[in-house]
Amino acid sequence: MLNILILYYSRNGTTALLANQIARGVESVAQTEAILRTVPEISPVSEQTAPSIPDHGAPYATLEDLKKCHGLALGSPTHFGNMAAPLKYFLDSTTSLWFSGALIDKPAGVFTSTNSMHGGQESTLLSMQLPLLHHGMLITGVPYTEHALRETSTGGSPYGPSHLSSNSDGLSESEKLIARALGTRLAKLAHSLTHVN
Repeated sequence: MLNILILYYSRNGTTALLANQIARGVESVAQTEAILRTVPEISPVSEQTAPSIPDHGAPYATLEDLKKCHGLALGSPTHFGNMAAPLKYFLDSTTSLWFSGALIDKPAGVFTSTNSMHGGQESTLLSMQLPLLHHGMLITGVPYTEHALRETSTGGSPYGPSHLSSNSDGLSESEKLIARALGTRLAKLAHSLTHVN
C-alpha cells in the first residue's frame, strides 16, 4: 500500500475542499491511500504555540509524514501571489529531509485557491514548486488531456488545481475534476516509480 501526502493550509476552508477532491483521486487508484495533513497558524510577532491536535480538520503534519510518503500534493491559498506563511514556515523546517535526500524522486503536485480571478493563482502554484524542486521531487501537473482544463471558467490550470471562490459557495464541477485528476496522476506515478526502484 502506497500513500500520497496531501499537505495544505486552509484559512477559510476552500483549499481544504480541493485537498479532499485530490484525496478522492488518489484513492481511486488501487493500493493507494491519501493522508491529509495541515499546518498550524503562525503569529506575526512570535512563534505561536498550538495544540498537538487541531480542534477540527486534518491533523498537523510532521517531518515523518513527509519522509514516509510516496508522493505529495501541496496546497495553499494565494497570499499576494505566493503561498501562505504557515505553509512556508513548515517547509522551512524540512532542511533535515533535504540533507538526507528523503524526498528525491517522489512525485509532487501543487494546488491553490484565491478570491479573485487575477489573484495570482499561477504564480502561487509555480512558487510552491520551488522548494519541491530543491528537495529533488518530480513535479507533475495536469495535462490538457483532462477535458475539464479546456472547459473550466473558474479555476484550474496545467500547473495544478485551483479554486476561484469569489463567485461561488463551493468548488465548480471542473475544479473538482481537475483536483481528482491530479490525485489520480500522483498515485499512478508513485506506483510506477516504486516498481522502477
